[in-house]
Amino acid sequence: MMTRKEIDEYVDEHYPDEEIMLLDGLDNAFIGLTTNNIRAVYSVQKIIEELMSQGMSEEDAYEYFDFNIECAYVGEKTPVYLNTIS
Repeated sequence: MMTRKEIDEYVDEHYPDEEIMLLDGLDNAFIGLTTNNIRAVYSVQKIIEELMSQGMSEEDAYEYFDFNIECAYVGEKTPVYLNTIS
């Protein structure tokens, strides 16, 4: 897992001319960047885990993710959410 500082440093070093949209408070769920139209990629499972660690039930965490994170389109740099198999 990377800290926000490490994520910012990586982006600044490798993609200095790109604007990358990152989610606040979900750094533990950050898993990388896309190779096309550079966008942040987050693990859905790790987002749910993080929301639950903040006191939400699993059901509430999924509902919050569905309505407040996944459905929030904020332009072409909107992060990508990946369901992982393992």
